[in-house]
Amino acid sequence: MPITINNQEDIKKMRIAGKLASEVLDFITPLIKPNITTEKIDSLCHDFMTNEQGTVPAPLNYAPPGHTPFPKSICTSVNNQICHGIPGEKILKKGDVVNIDITVIKDGYHGDTSRMFFVGEPSIQAKRLCEVTYQSMWLGIREVKAGAYLGDIGHAIQSYAESKSYSVVREFCGHGIGKVFHDEPQVLHYGTPGDGLKLEAGMIFTIEPMINAGKKDIKVLPDNWTVVTKDRSLSAQWEHTILVTDKGYEVLTVSKDTPTPFLD
Repeated sequence: MPITINNQEDIKKMRIAGKLASEVLDFITPLIKPNITTEKIDSLCHDFMTNEQGTVPAPLNYAPPGHTPFPKSICTSVNNQICHGIPGEKILKKGDVVNIDITVIKDGYHGDTSRMFFVGEPSIQAKRLCEVTYQSMWLGIREVKAGAYLGDIGHAIQSYAESKSYSVVREFCGHGIGKVFHDEPQVLHYGTPGDGLKLEAGMIFTIEPMINAGKKDIKVLPDNWTVVTKDRSLSAQWEHTILVTDKGYEVLTVSKDTPTPFLD
């Protein structure tokens, strides 16, 4: 399948969609407190997207081949949940960590981003895992430029995460995005420098490493969506949507309260 090279009009629309997705996370940040349910988080985000932004929540009723429609507007993955957690009656408690994954559609274009949140004061282990995952995402992002390779991104993420004694989930990856929610290329979060697709200016894709405190093995729950660590260890994920430019990259999922990058 050919890789989409976006024109200036596409890129303009993707900047708008990306900012809007990030603004949903800005909106919900002060509301992530002990005793809120993931269902309530979903409801608040849904109302903000549809009523305030005029966007469409892309996950709602999303149904790739072989899946039942996803029943909610966002994904909430708590503690040992890796990704695709379905919001529900679960009450968040002090010490929990939760990934909130937002994808909005605006004028036919998708903006996709996620952040980790601490519920109250996290454990030292949880805080470190979330920081290492955030760092690994940024090390991957900084490999992006025209002429680089997808393997460069995956290697940067994998080598850093594994140097901290964590593991990288293999079954899920970043993806091309634009008018289509999940498009080519697949952006693996592990790999070898110089391997894979050569990047060209105008490509847009997500980088969204899923890093486990324990082993990399996963398990899919009976709802056929929620993915957890097989050994029940904590997992963390961060995600940005990235544009490849001639000189490097542009992060499209940026808003007023987007966390700033940091390096060791």
